[in-house]
Parts: sequence; C-alpha cells; structure tokens
Amino acid sequence: MKKKEKEREKEEKMKKFLEKKQAQEAQSKKDEGSTEKKEKKEKKEVIRYDIKTNKGDRKDTLGTMPDSYSPSFVEAAWYDWWVKEGFFKPEYGGRDPKKTKDEDKFIMMIPPPNVTGSLHLGHALTNAVEDTLARWHRMNGKMVLWVPGCDHAGIATQVVVEKKLMREQKLTRHDLGREKFNEQIWNWKNEKGDRIYHQLQRLGGSYDWDRCNFTMDPKLCRAVTEAFVRLHDTGLIYRSVRLVNWSCALNSAISDIEVDKKELEGRTFLPVPGYKEKVEFGVLVSFAYPVENSEDRIIVATTRIETMLGDTAVAVHPNDDRYKHLHGKFVKHPFFERRLPIVCDDFVDVSFGTGAVKITPAHDQNDYEVGVRLKLPLLTIIDDKGNMTPDCAQFAGMKRFDARKAVLEALKEKGLFVEVKDNPMVVPMCSRSKDVIEPLLKPQWYVDMKEMSAEAVRSVKEGELKLIPDVHNKTWYSWLDNSRDWCISRQLWWGHRVPAYFVKIDDPNIPPGTDTDGNYWVSGRTEDEAKQRAADKFKVSKDKITLKQDEDVLDTWFSSGIFPFSVFGWPEQTSDLESFYPGTLLETGHDILFFWVARMVIFGQKLMGKLPFKEVYLHAMVRDAHGRKMSKSLGNVIDPIDVIQGITIEDLHKRLEEGNLEGKEIEKAKTGQKKDYPNGIPECGTDALRFALVAYTSQGRDINLDVLRVQGYRFFCNKLWNATKFALLSLGENFRPTDSFVLSGNERVMDKWILSRLTLAVEICATGFQNYDFPAVTTACYNFWLYELCDWYLEYMKPIIYGPDEEAKRACRDVLYTCLDMGLRLLHPMMPFVTEELFQRLPRRHANEPPSICVTPYPLPKDIQLREKDVEANVEFVQSVVKSLRSMRADYNLNKQKADVYLKVSDEATAKILISFADVIEASTSANCVHILINEAPPSGCAMSTVSTKCETNLMLKGLIDVKKEISKLEGKKDTLGKQLIKLKDSTKKSDYSSKVPEDVRKQNTDKVRSCYLELFPLDYSLPIHSLIYSFIHSFISSLIHSLIYLFIYPFIYSVYLL
Repeated sequence: MKKKEKEREKEEKMKKFLEKKQAQEAQSKKDEGSTEKKEKKEKKEVIRYDIKTNKGDRKDTLGTMPDSYSPSFVEAAWYDWWVKEGFFKPEYGGRDPKKTKDEDKFIMMIPPPNVTGSLHLGHALTNAVEDTLARWHRMNGKMVLWVPGCDHAGIATQVVVEKKLMREQKLTRHDLGREKFNEQIWNWKNEKGDRIYHQLQRLGGSYDWDRCNFTMDPKLCRAVTEAFVRLHDTGLIYRSVRLVNWSCALNSAISDIEVDKKELEGRTFLPVPGYKEKVEFGVLVSFAYPVENSEDRIIVATTRIETMLGDTAVAVHPNDDRYKHLHGKFVKHPFFERRLPIVCDDFVDVSFGTGAVKITPAHDQNDYEVGVRLKLPLLTIIDDKGNMTPDCAQFAGMKRFDARKAVLEALKEKGLFVEVKDNPMVVPMCSRSKDVIEPLLKPQWYVDMKEMSAEAVRSVKEGELKLIPDVHNKTWYSWLDNSRDWCISRQLWWGHRVPAYFVKIDDPNIPPGTDTDGNYWVSGRTEDEAKQRAADKFKVSKDKITLKQDEDVLDTWFSSGIFPFSVFGWPEQTSDLESFYPGTLLETGHDILFFWVARMVIFGQKLMGKLPFKEVYLHAMVRDAHGRKMSKSLGNVIDPIDVIQGITIEDLHKRLEEGNLEGKEIEKAKTGQKKDYPNGIPECGTDALRFALVAYTSQGRDINLDVLRVQGYRFFCNKLWNATKFALLSLGENFRPTDSFVLSGNERVMDKWILSRLTLAVEICATGFQNYDFPAVTTACYNFWLYELCDWYLEYMKPIIYGPDEEAKRACRDVLYTCLDMGLRLLHPMMPFVTEELFQRLPRRHANEPPSICVTPYPLPKDIQLREKDVEANVEFVQSVVKSLRSMRADYNLNKQKADVYLKVSDEATAKILISFADVIEASTSANCVHILINEAPPSGCAMSTVSTKCETNLMLKGLIDVKKEISKLEGKKDTLGKQLIKLKDSTKKSDYSSKVPEDVRKQNTDKVRSCYLELFPLDYSLPIHSLIYSFIHSFISSLIHSLIYLFIYPFIYSVYLL
C-alpha cells in the first residue's frame, strides 16, 4: 500500500516537473519571439530614405512623413543637391564677384585640417561655427565664399607614414629613398584626404568645393617658393646657426607648437624613446668647480648634469659680494684640460641657489644668449641622435641620459658632488615622438620677425584688425612684442623643399664657402634662376657655378601663413585674388593664435600690403566631459561621424587598433572608452551634433563636451519633426499662405502671444549673430520651438483647429504657418538638414521663391514687429497657474479624469486676465470647468496651491480619488523614509565615523539625510490635509491650515534644520 502511494507521489512529481519544464520552454520560446519582435521593431526604427534619387537631384518630399525623426532619412540626398545647384558658390544667382561691393561679401578660409587622418570633435566645432556663420551671411543676402582645403602637415604626416611603413613592410624611409618615400605619402594622402573631405561634407559644410586646395598642390607650391624668394631677397629670411628644438627620435628641428611642456612637481621617472628604463627628471644636482690656483670652490646646480661636459663659463652677478674676489678668475673642468672663466652678467638671480650659474651655450637657450653676449665658445656635446660626441672623453658615444648617470658617478669619485634634491621643473617633450627635446645648435633658415611683428601689433591697437573676444589682445601684444625670429627649417623629406641653394664656385680667386655662411646661399624660383643669381652675385659666368639645393623642407606653418592668398593663385594677379582678397573673417581655436593667425597677418601685410581679414573670432577648446584634453591615448578622441551615425563600443575599440598607438596605450584608451561609452555612442545625427557644439560655444577658454548630451538635441530634432508633422496636418492639404503675413484682426490673445515670442526670438538671433553670441541664438531657437510653440501654442490651437469657428481657424493657421516658416529659417544655420527637409514640405507664399532654405532670407527684426510685452506678462502668469494645476494633477495621479478648477483671486484685474484665458487653462489642464472666484472660498473637497499673493489654484478631488488609499500610500512612504533617516543618523553617530568613513561618502550621507528631511516635511502636512479632505471639512479651514503650514510652519522647520 505504502509502496503504491510512493509510486503515485513519484508519478505526480514527475508530471509536475514535466509540466513545469514545458511551461519554461514555452516561456523561453515566447521570450525569444518577443526578443525577435523587439529586434525587428528596433530595426524598423532606423528609417532610411529609399526613394531612388540620382546624385545631385532634388530629394522627393511629396511622400508621407515617417512617424518619427530619423537622421539617416533626413540627411539623405540634400548635400549633393545643394552642391550641384551651386548654392555654396559666390556666383550663385548670376552674381559677379568683381561687380559686388566688398561690404556685400563674406569671405572665409577653413583652418586647413592636417591630412594625418580623421577629423575629431575639435574640427567638428570649427566646422559647425564657421558653417553657421557662412549660412547666416548667405541667407542675409551676402555673396559668401568659404574656401575648403587640407594641410600637408609635414612632421605629423611623415611620422604616421614611417610607422605604417615599418609596421607593414619592415622598412625605413632611408630604405626607400626620398622620392619613393614621398610617393608612399602621396598614396596615403589620397586615401586619407578624401576621408577628411567626406567628413566635412557629412557635417554639412557649405564650402565651394571647386576652390578646394591642398597645401602641396602645384599652385600653392609655386606661391610658397615665391614667398620665400621675395622675403630672402629683402633680407627678412636669413641663414644662421642658433639653438633649435631638436627631436632626436625624429632627427629634426620642430616648432614651438609641437613641443609639449610637461610639468613635474619633483623627482619623476619618464619613458624616453630608445631607453629600456625610465629616466629620472625633476631633480637638481649640485656640484663644485675648483677655482684655479686657489682652495676655493664654486658650487653650481643643474637639472641636466650631463651638460656640464659642455660648460664654457660660470656666471655670477656683478654686484654679488660673495664672488667679487673671484671676478676675472677661472675654474677648472674636472674631466678636460679646459679653463672656464668666471664671468659677470645681470641675468643671474642672486637669490636662487648659490648665486652661481654654469653656462652651457650650445645646449640651453638662456646660456646661449649669455654666450653670444660674452663671446663664449659654443661646444656641442650631444649629436643629432642624442649621443655624446667624440669630444666627451670617457663619455663619448654614450646615450645622453646614460651619460647623465655616468657623469654623476664620476663627480662623486672626484669628490665634487654636493647633493641631489627634488626640483619642480618643466620638461619639453616632442608631441609627435614623445622624446625629450634637446636644444642643439644648427644652421637653419630664419624669418626676421621684429618689424613685421610690430606692424601686426599696430593693426590690432589701431582697430584695423579685431580679435574676438578682445581678452586675447593682451596675449597678442605680449607674444608679438617679445617674439623671437622664426626658425622655418625642418629636417624632413615631406613638405615644401627650401628653394635655396649652396653655391660652389670653380674660381681660385674666390674662397670656398661653408654651409653656415649665408653669403654662399642663393634662392630662386627655379634652379636655373638661382644659378644666374649666383653668377651675378659672385661676378662669374654661369658655367663656373655648381649648386646644391638645401635638403630641408619649410615649416608647415610657412605655407599655412600664405593660405589666404595662395589659394587664389598668388603671385599671379588672378580674378579670384582681385575679388576675394582680403577676406572678411578668420574663425579658429585660440590655441593657434600665434602659430597660424599671427603669421597670416604678418605675411599678408608684408607680401600683399593688406591684412588678410578684418576680424578673428577665436572659439574655445573642446575637452571631454571630465575637462580633459582630447588625447588618443585616453580614448576620448571621437570621430564626429561616429556621433552622427552611432557606433558600438566594440567598433570604438577597433578604431584604436587601426591607429598608431602602442599596445599599452591601446589598452589604456580602451579602458577610458569603456568608462565613458559603456554602450557605445547612439546615433545622434549631424544637426544634433552641430547644434550641441554651437550651443556650447561661449566666448571662453574651454568646452567640456559630454558626447552623450548631444543625444538630447536629437530628441529636440524629433520634437521639431513631430511638431511640424502635426502642424502640417492642422494646416490641411488646401492651405495656401497669404503673400505676406499681416494681422487679420481675428487673432486671439494666444496668437498674439506666440507672434510676440517669435518677434523676440528673431531679435535675439539677430543680435546674437552680430555679437558672435552663439548660445544666445541657440537658446532663443530652442526655447521658441520647444517651450513656446510645442508646449503651449500647439496645445492651445487643437480645440480651435477642430472647432467650428472658421475665422479663428484661418487666423490660427496663418499664425502657425508664419511660426513654422520663420522658426525653421531661424534654425537653419545650425541645423541645415532637418530644416531643409521640413521647409521643403511647407507650402510657399510665392511661386518664385528661392528653391532652398539655404538661399532663403533669414528673418530680421524688420520683418516682424509684433512684440506685446503686456500679453507676454499675462501669459506668463497664466502659465504659472497651469503649471500649478498640472503639478497637483500629477501629485494625485489624475491621468484622464477631468476635474473642476477653482481659481481664487483677490482683485478684479487678476480675475479679468484669467477669464480671458479660461479656454486656454481648461484645454491645458484637462479641466471639466474653470471657475473664477473673487475673494470667495471654493467648495469643500479641493486640493489647493498658492500661485501668488493674488491667486491660488484649487482642484476638486472629491469623487476622483480614493482618499483612504492615498493616505495609506503616503503613510507607507513616510514610514520608509523614517527608517532610512534613523539608519543614516545611527551610522553618523559612531565614534569612528569621521576617521574611517571617506569624505565623499560622508558628504553623500549628509545629502541623503537632507533629502529625507525634504521628502518627509511635505508628507507631515500632506497627510493631515488628506484627512481633512476625507472628513469633508469646510474648504476654508482646509485652505487656511494648508496655507499656514506651507507658508509659515514648513519654512520655519526647514530653516531650523539647516541651522
């Protein structure tokens, strides 16, 4: 019997198990099905434009608008049509540049991006700001020319291609030779350069692509040669042996902008290319020089002890009493038979260290100047590769930082070492190779900056050139007043080869020259011209002359400096040069104010006799959301295309692997990407990215851009889309706007209000653009569309559009069309794609209107003058009433239920305002009916809120809510918060709380306690109110108690808590 029962129980258990398993499998299949459906749904959300349209043809906008905004759909086809139609060309509409007045033109150059790879968000900011300005001026009737181009980026490009060559073929540039190596760069440029232009087009840049330029194009090469020859002829370019920033890893001099200054607080070990172990920096080594024929020693200190091998003097201040007895004497070098004079110079700071300074003229800029001043020997002890020269005795051939350790040990052995101590310092690093810069003496070509810099300073001081914001004026003066002559030689193969030739003369009567002697160098537009010049200079026949062209190339900034006129064909007097030089504006980042902007100014003034532009607008620098500089190694350098079309975290990682980062740097960058973009970057679209960048552009120093915040502006685009779609339905298929908007007299107060707000938006945009106040423009457009047109006017007009009053309908539709038309035009400079898409779907006032929003006039204050401040003030008051009622509805979860509204006011004037807006309040708050009470109590069963001293809102809840349930819910919430508060208070009372709990956690706990109090106080008075409502006590008493608690007791309790 028991056995049968057990078997039966076993069978039942098995049956239940199988049923459970089947249910689980069914649920699993259901989940898979729902996942598939979800995936399909997500796929459906990516709406694309699939109507066959030939490249350059106008997009088909006759079809039905998709249900929601899709960047992929909206941005398709428009750009090619804009370009094909010639909207971006200055000659559009048959205009003649020669016959157009300068004041009717707007001419701007792109800051040519480096050809080294993809654009980043800094470039996107530049493009967004410049295109916004270009489109605004074009819409204002100006003849606009925005010249695109790309920079050959000498060092950066050569480094990238050399790394690529080694990685893929295990070859160096020397294995290929100069000609074949440059062929490799050209192949790489043709691939990457096209990608950059594609990115600029995806960003919507309204460039004239027929005037696109690359700084190594033949036309620009000819201009570079001409500029060099002319400046060399006038003596402004000369050859000299001076200290340069030398990168041993690149084996080239580099410009100041390519030097990163790494600040150290003290002893630090840094990685240096070519060294297995990290190298010590941030220490000050003191050692002694024995004074010749004396027991005295002079103690000096240095951060670079290896350079003492090149010391040629010890300097003291002439008024330093400690060393007056040593004036004119010598110290002995411990490693060479070298006597070092003790010299006097005012540059010595008597309060720093011992007041005695070692002088190494060939390896330190300050020492070099002292050496030149006092005619000291210049001993080079470190060669181009960073090794000690043969003149360094037992240290010869050592790497410079290996010699650092060896010299220190040798000084200790000789008893001359004094001490080592921490020393805050700045280490100059090559931004390209991460090598430590070595100052070396090199024969180089220089530009004499003195007179040209003075002229550039004068142009700003006298207002001929305007820097915006003018906070940069002071920096401009400081830099140019103290500018050193500009070294323009680079020991590279990629770039504009220096058009200068060393002269050898086959004539015994003329002594041979040296490479460092500028007299034996000539320049020429061609080698033949240079040979003739040499023959003329040395008064011999051409056949006696042998030339060798300088192997170096020119600094990239040299060709960039003549960009504003080289792009138009200078030195030939072309039609474009005559029509478009000088330009109107230069827009760029403030970080290249001197390296590029100043050089364009000095070259424009010197070679053209005119400033290259009238104004310079300097935007802030883009940093990441954490305020960090954009860096590939941090993983925060983002391709704008990835923001536009979205990218997974996996593909972000792949981008890093495709670049030139080393293994450890890639892993570090991946970690940064995982932290900032754990789910990748969502598709935001071009318009959202541009709008975000322009909105961030205040006239400050930095922009901390959270890429994911751009998504918020995509939602704004979706709002524009849905609002316009609804508006077009409201207008109806047969709507035709009047030839021009004029008030019909049938407009209601909300019609007048939205027109007044539109007028204000137009005024703010006009002033904002004129003052380069882009956040004012974006805020005005955003607020008008989102908070005024969408949130209020479209809601207000629904009952009218669906109502019986035809005159009111027509007036409302005319107002709505005017808002859409002007609102889209206001937005267009920042959001070109979505505004074109929506604008093309609007009916036109005239049959002969411009074909594109690109060339449609921008709204100006003279076009709409319908500001009514009294109406705006009244509507603002009504909006506060509506917000109060909506808040109460939300508090009591009144979703679809309609409730009676009682507005209690204290005077007739307020009542009159509310009566005129009763229909708006009713429609906006789902009210059953709106009652206006003048000093009269509302009926019982109402919840009350105070709007102002003259108005309170009352919402009838009786019969709409389950008061018992509400009380129970509030009591439960109060109980939960009370327990949380007790737990937090108990934890803070522990004796070791302050010592063991981190400060940030303690701050979080304090914030949580405050938050609990803030949530508990309203519950403490909400519960009695609910009880009063439940008991149906007279509303006057309810209102009085509620008001007393809200206005007096609650603020008092809270202020006591804060104290």
